[in-house]
Amino acid sequence: MSAQNAHSPLWSLVLPLCAWAIYFIGINGNIWLQISGGVLLIASVLSAVHHAEVVAHKVGEPFGTIILALAITVIEVALIVSLIITGGDNAAYLARDTVFAAIMLILNGILGGCLMIGGLKHHEQFFSKKSASTALVTLVSILVLTLVLPNFTTSTVGPTYNSSQLIFVAVASLVLYSSFIMVQTVRHRDYFLADDDNPSHHAAPPSTKVALVSLCFLLICLGIVVLLAKALSPVIESMVVGIGAPLALVGVIIAAVVLLPEGLAALTAAHRNRLQTSINLALGSALASIGLTIPSVAIVCLLYDINMVLGLDWKSMVLLCLSAFVAMLSLNHGRTNILYGIVLLVNLAAYVFTVIVP
Repeated sequence: MSAQNAHSPLWSLVLPLCAWAIYFIGINGNIWLQISGGVLLIASVLSAVHHAEVVAHKVGEPFGTIILALAITVIEVALIVSLIITGGDNAAYLARDTVFAAIMLILNGILGGCLMIGGLKHHEQFFSKKSASTALVTLVSILVLTLVLPNFTTSTVGPTYNSSQLIFVAVASLVLYSSFIMVQTVRHRDYFLADDDNPSHHAAPPSTKVALVSLCFLLICLGIVVLLAKALSPVIESMVVGIGAPLALVGVIIAAVVLLPEGLAALTAAHRNRLQTSINLALGSALASIGLTIPSVAIVCLLYDINMVLGLDWKSMVLLCLSAFVAMLSLNHGRTNILYGIVLLVNLAAYVFTVIVP
């Protein structure tokens, strides 16, 4: 395992710095710089996965997965807030669309991919049912309060909250997420720990110096992943328009790129028969994505008097309910097989297909 090395491999340190360099040079208007930016973007994702593994091996579970989820979510929030402040026709819908895309990709793509890969290699995998139910009950509550309930309130016209309702939902989301973190790290930490008897997973952790270097480079990698994804979005947009697909697909693609480090880390853990780590990553990321993004964006919208639209349309609500319901059933027994993964991935395909063909 890479976390056991005395030093991080050179490529994991050099390539993210090269990515920052090419970002500051600028990639607009030069096809070769754009191709190089795309290659370095993928390299930065792989580097982020490596450094996340080093940090996770140092601090132990479930703190390692929390660090990766929080780091990506903080940068995701910064990206959304910067786009909202700069304005634009889509500013009011940006938080809702980004969070919804992230939740659908995490619940169906990352979780489904982990269950399928684990089922293919290990047939059945086991995990703590209590950890999954604890995360899912919190996630479903936040999802309904933030993305569904606004469609049925009457204080404002449309799928929006008024100021007092928005403040209440922001506080409620923070309370729910903070309570989950307290349960995960203190009161019921044992729910989220794997019964791992593989000696290779109990190797000596890296030194504090190596772990700190990896933590710094994890943030460096995540930052350039988001910035390069934003810089390459016009190129992606022109490609989407070129194939005749709706612009909504651009948001899904960018969300997928931002979530790549978490996704690859979770898939790697499932392949190593560490499904508990995969579930901690997937559900923890989903909770952080919505539980921290909505309150942060709500504050910005209140300060800048932006009418934030939160309620999903009926098609999206149906897909969201289907995804949450199937995820709850899939994780209800403490053991998984390949079928659960296939069903979730088909749900993901249905979501992406209806984005392209609404």
